[in-house]
Amino acid sequence: PPPLTPPTLILAAATGRPASSHSPPPPPPPARSSAGDPGPRSARPHLHRPRGKTRRGEGARGTGRRGKTRRGEGSGRRGRARTPIKNVQKRLDARADAKAWACTVTEALADRIAAKNWREALQVFEMLKEQTFYYPKEGTYMKLLLLLGRSGQPSLAQHLFTEMQQQGCQPTPELYTALIGAYCRNGLLDEALKLLEDMKAAPLCQPDVYTYSILIKAFVDASRFDLVDAMYKEMAERSVTPNTVTQNIVLSGYCRAGRLDDMEKLLSAMLESANCKPDVWTMNIILSLFGNSGQVELMEKWYEKFRGYGIEPETRTFNILIGAYGKKRMYDKMSAVMEYMRRLAFPWTTATYNNVIEAFAEAGDAKNMEDTFNQMRSEGMKPDTKTFCCLINGFSNAALFHKVVGMVKLAERLDVPANTSFHNSVLAACAKAEDLMEMERVFRHMKHMQCEPDAITYSILLEAYRKEGMFDKMYALQQENPSLVSTELVMV
Repeated sequence: PPPLTPPTLILAAATGRPASSHSPPPPPPPARSSAGDPGPRSARPHLHRPRGKTRRGEGARGTGRRGKTRRGEGSGRRGRARTPIKNVQKRLDARADAKAWACTVTEALADRIAAKNWREALQVFEMLKEQTFYYPKEGTYMKLLLLLGRSGQPSLAQHLFTEMQQQGCQPTPELYTALIGAYCRNGLLDEALKLLEDMKAAPLCQPDVYTYSILIKAFVDASRFDLVDAMYKEMAERSVTPNTVTQNIVLSGYCRAGRLDDMEKLLSAMLESANCKPDVWTMNIILSLFGNSGQVELMEKWYEKFRGYGIEPETRTFNILIGAYGKKRMYDKMSAVMEYMRRLAFPWTTATYNNVIEAFAEAGDAKNMEDTFNQMRSEGMKPDTKTFCCLINGFSNAALFHKVVGMVKLAERLDVPANTSFHNSVLAACAKAEDLMEMERVFRHMKHMQCEPDAITYSILLEAYRKEGMFDKMYALQQENPSLVSTELVMV
């Protein structure tokens, strides 16, 4: 067979471990003299002689034993007799090393995919493909396509898909769906629709309900409900029945877009359907709709309806109820739900505490907010970015600006990600404290950290400048980002 690439060198490049961690090379054979003497006794390999007679004069030195030996066991013929066996053993060792290397680097590839490190994953994958004994399978391509799609690399996903076909690996509906998902995740809807047509043209790669669900979710996120209707029509023509996941995606989109009539029609169809009955996700979507809009009575009514259909609540369901009651300052019902969770052994999560902290923050109740936060930490619950946003807003509403500074420092010590929402909370606190110098410093730091400002960011800055009559700075913001700061906002 052709010689393999040295496993130790490629393994070191793939895993970052030094080549010395692999099995060491065998020691060189001892030098032989010109007379055929195997050298000093300490350099000779230890041999187990068979018991019995030896040839005359070939007994152990100094013992005087004599007798015959087996044919071919003399010192001059021993090496030639064992040469074929040594060659076979070397081949077996080489194959074993190759299998061990392939297994180790395959694990390295899986580790990089799990860590969502698409660059190193592709590098290790390229090393594997260069070996004659490695043949990538459908599952490997599937994992890489999903990774590239989630990492915002649809062009690389398309390149990998094309390369896969050139290598002789035939595409499947699942692989097509993974590539369509890569396009949809990155907002490339036209490319996704074109790939859908290619998929329908392949006899063995017809789209299924999962393919259409991914497309429908992308269209819902883009508020392209015309394309959603077109997908439903095409599914009916191709006898593809939407499942509960598909219906929940559209139901959630209708709720966010305020299309309540369409939401009610779809929900009624689900209740009457035999194939896609509502589940706990359907329940959570409807409860969130009424809870976020402050319609507590409708939320409670639908909660009882879903319980009547046999749908059991989960932790997220209770968190939705707690958040809705907290926003309406119905603290007795909020506490009752939390006690009910304890009684049924439902764990209080970070979202549970965030809802309670947010309720006290909006009411400016700094004491109860801080007590809830301390209880959260005492129970070992890790606060997240939303936790600190609520705390900063609460202390700002209570005019406790020194505690706002303390929360910012604590978030930094706990390595809590400072995203756009976090910076907006700090900017709003600075504006409420009328500390415009600190507000501008936070805004500069936000851009330095490559945290993109949004419409809320600019609205906070504009309102602060408007109160102080700093119209020149308002105009400068409009020039900096005209897409988010319109002329009308500056002129108001």
